[in-house]
Amino acid sequence: MTNLLELYLKLVFLVLVGYILGRRLSTTVPKRLGQFLFWIGVPIGIIVFLRKADLSGQIWIAPAIAYCAILLGALFALAAIKGQAYLTNTAPRKSTQGSFILAAMVGNTGYLGYPVTLSLVGTQYFAWALFYDLLGTTLGAYGLGVALAARFGGGIHSHLQVLKAIAINPALWSFGFGLLFREVKIPAPVEFWLDLVAWSMVALSLILIGMRLSKLTSWHSLPRASISIAIKMLLVPLILGSILPFFGLTGTIARAIVLQMAMPPAFATLVIAETFDLDRDLAVTALAMGSMMLLLTLPIWLWLF
Repeated sequence: MTNLLELYLKLVFLVLVGYILGRRLSTTVPKRLGQFLFWIGVPIGIIVFLRKADLSGQIWIAPAIAYCAILLGALFALAAIKGQAYLTNTAPRKSTQGSFILAAMVGNTGYLGYPVTLSLVGTQYFAWALFYDLLGTTLGAYGLGVALAARFGGGIHSHLQVLKAIAINPALWSFGFGLLFREVKIPAPVEFWLDLVAWSMVALSLILIGMRLSKLTSWHSLPRASISIAIKMLLVPLILGSILPFFGLTGTIARAIVLQMAMPPAFATLVIAETFDLDRDLAVTALAMGSMMLLLTLPIWLWLF
């Protein structure tokens, strides 16, 4: 409970700081900060935190669970769309269907999942969250997510561009470098400053979330967003979290996995929606609603797991 309260204070304070700054500063500031974190900040954090992470056990199962969560969310979203069409004899536009499915399947396991996991399960189990995000969510968002967006959006985009987006992702490169850097012996003062820089990047990530939320003003798609959020943040974590013991995942490891599964929709869903001409209003509403819902759902998962 103490860790949860401390996390809430940090989350609310840093996101609020970002929200206030986002309302006052130019729209280019969050864009530049996002680019800095994407290319430099997050990779530094991955390298530093990976030094203290425990890589033993069945850690490679984390991406497999991420794919299961992505596919299950997509299947439930498709079922909801079919159910609406059956009951009302009407179906939402294809662009709306695309945003609805994306919001139900891809979570914010990086910018938000990392600080939550680090605060509630510690650096020792950070690798589980890292493998879930980089080898699961990232590949799922820019693989299956983009394929679905092309199917429901304005047109088919080059598959070569999708592969390029994955290949140049600096987080994946820093993951490989971090594995090598684990074996390097460094002086304690240097390690202290590296830790300080890494945690500063976590704080900047939360501030960036607040800045981006300050730009989200649309609530017209609240009913549909509520359903996608219920699938993404409640239904999928409950089902998959309940079967984790069958894979030998219990205790703190199971908690780390469930926390990643229960993250709100990723900002990548908005980027993909804008790129492929999907329903931006629905993507925006799902982002804002999911980020606020996280404060209510976190205690549920900590209690259940």
